[in-house]
Order: sequence, then structure tokens, then C-alpha cells
Amino acid sequence: MTNLDLAASYLRKARVRLEMLSLLKQRESYSDVVREAQETVELATKAMLRRVGIDPPKWHDVSGIISENRSRFPRLTDGEILRIAEVSKALRRDRELSFYGDIDFIPSEEYSLADAETAIDSARFVVEVATTVVGEG
Repeated sequence: MTNLDLAASYLRKARVRLEMLSLLKQRESYSDVVREAQETVELATKAMLRRVGIDPPKWHDVSGIISENRSRFPRLTDGEILRIAEVSKALRRDRELSFYGDIDFIPSEEYSLADAETAIDSARFVVEVATTVVGEG
């Protein structure tokens, strides 16, 4: 298996999760939409890194590595890279909270339809950008 194979695999997994987000939204499971959107973005950004020969670390937000290696992504605009970073950081902040909650934060009560729609739009954007980097696979 090569980096290219693994990049394509990550992107396929991201696309499947992206499709799942609509079902979770229909079921009004908005906190799960946010959590799965984070997983989608993580897979898509790690696919981008693999595609350009960078072995991604085992942490969740790798957007800083994409920014640091800007020259390896010549087809992307600075605006796209900035938005990827914003999306990845925002969803990373919500990763555990959207899944586990806290004593004063019940995820199923705290996340709204608007939160879910924002997460879906954000994940869709990152997957589309990753597709331009990795290819259709």
C-alpha cells in the first residue's frame, strides 16, 4: 500500500461519513452530526497530507501542517487553506463535547439544527477541497 492508496482510502471513508450526516440530521441527532462532521474533516485533511507525501500525526486537527506546507498544495487558494483551518479547529473543539457532554452540557439538548447544518456545510467544503487534492479515487 502506498501513500496514494491510503489517501484515496481516507477520502472514500470521509465521503461515506459525509453521506451519513444527512441521516443523522433527519433523525434530529444534531450532536452526532457535529461529531461525525469532525471525523469527516479529519479523514479528508489527513488524505490531503498523505497525497503530498506527509505522514499525518495521530492527533485530530492537522490543519496547521497543511498551512505549514502550503507550497505542496499549489492548486488551493489561501482562502481555501484558511477555511480548512477554521473548520478543522472549530470541529476539533467540539469533538469530545458533542459526543460525551459534561455534567452541565447534555449534547442532545445543546446542539441545534443550525449547528448541524453548519457542520455539514463545513465538512462538505473540506471534502470537496480534498477531492481536488487527492483526486476522485
